[in-house]
Amino acid sequence: MPTPLEGIKVLDVSTMIAAPFGTALLGDFGAEVTKVEIPGRGDTSRSVGPFKGDEPLRWPGLSRNKKSLTLDLHKTAGVEIMKKLAAKHDILVENFRPGTLEKWGVGYDVLKEINPNLIMIRVSGYGQTGPFREKAGFGTPATAFSGYTYLQGFTDRHPVSPPFSLTDYICGIYVAFAAVTAIYHRDTNEAGTGQMIDVALYESVFRMMEFLIAEYDQLGKIRERSPGLAGHSSPSGTFKTKDDHWVVLVTSTDTTFNRLAAAMDRTDLLSDTRYHTNACRLENNDSMNQIVAEWIGKHPREVLLKKLDDHGVPISPVLSIADIFENEHYQARENIVEVKHPRLGKIKIPGIVPKFEKTPGSIRSVAPDLGENNEEILQSLGYSHEEIKALKQNEVI
Repeated sequence: MPTPLEGIKVLDVSTMIAAPFGTALLGDFGAEVTKVEIPGRGDTSRSVGPFKGDEPLRWPGLSRNKKSLTLDLHKTAGVEIMKKLAAKHDILVENFRPGTLEKWGVGYDVLKEINPNLIMIRVSGYGQTGPFREKAGFGTPATAFSGYTYLQGFTDRHPVSPPFSLTDYICGIYVAFAAVTAIYHRDTNEAGTGQMIDVALYESVFRMMEFLIAEYDQLGKIRERSPGLAGHSSPSGTFKTKDDHWVVLVTSTDTTFNRLAAAMDRTDLLSDTRYHTNACRLENNDSMNQIVAEWIGKHPREVLLKKLDDHGVPISPVLSIADIFENEHYQARENIVEVKHPRLGKIKIPGIVPKFEKTPGSIRSVAPDLGENNEEILQSLGYSHEEIKALKQNEVI
C-alpha cells in the first residue's frame, strides 16, 4: 500500500527521546529516516533502560523504520558527508544545544545554501532564543519549567514529576506535526522553500495549559497541586470498588452527570442546589466526590463498569501493563505488535498510531544496529568501497 510520506527523506541528527520519537512517527508513515550516530557509541538512548542483559529494550520501538549511519561531525570528512546528506534530504532534525551545529560548520545558515528546500527542525530544552537558550535541556526539568510539575501531586506533599519522559514524547509529536506542516507549505506554495523550525521542550506542555493562563490572568488564581482533575468538572477522580480495584470516573458535562445520577438512582441530586450544575458541584466538590465514592464502593468492578457503560458515563478501570497485555480492546486495535529482533528473537512494541483508512503506516524494519547501514548510505552519496574503508580507518564513521 502507498504511505502518506513515501519519498520524503529525513535526516535524524538527534539523540535520546523527543526528536527521535518525532522522526520515528514520520518513519511509521513512510518517510525514509537516516539516523546519524556517534561512531563507537551511538545514540545515548541505546544506553538507557530498561535492559535485558546488555540489550536496550526501549531502542526497538523508538528507532524502528530507521537506518543507522555513524558519523563524527568533529572531523572535516564527517562535516563534508553531512553536507552531502543535507543536499539529498527534505528534513533535518537535530537536538543539540543551540549553536552546536554552527560550531561544527553545519548550521542552518550553511545547509540552506546547499539545499534551499531543506527543512531543519531544531529541538532544545528552552528554544533557540531567550536568556535560557543555552541551558541543558532534558524532559523532566522542562516539565517543571512548563508549570506542569507544580500542579501534580497531593496538596500536603512535594510536587511530583511524571514517572516517564512525558514531555519528550509530547514534544516528539510537535516535531512530526512541524515536519508535515512545513513540507505541505513547501510543496503546495509556488514560492515555498525550506525553513528553520524552533521547538522547545517546555513549550510542548505549556501550550496545553490555556486554562492555567486564563485563570491567572482573569482571576489572579494560582492553581495548586491536585492528585486528579481539579477545577474543571465534578465529580471526578480515582475511586475504589467493592472488590478493591481502582477506577477513574469523570463527568465533564451536566449531561454526563445526569446519566450518572440516573445510574446511581439518585435523580434527587439533579434538583439539589448544591449539585444541580457543574459550577455548583465544583463549589461542593468534596461532598460530591464522597457521595460517588460511597456508591462505587458498594459495587464490584465488573458490575460497576457495565452499569456505567450502559448509562454512557465516562469510566475506565486503572490498567497495569499486565492488564493491557490481556485487554481485548488493545488486542483488537493492534496497539501492541510483535516484531523480529536480531538477538532477542522477537519483541513486542507499540503499534501504529493513528490508523489511516487508505494509507496506513507500517513497521518495515526493526531498529538498526549501530552503523548497520554505513556502506549503503555512503555508496548512495558516491563513495567507493575503498573510500568507505578509509573513513572507517580514520574513525570518521
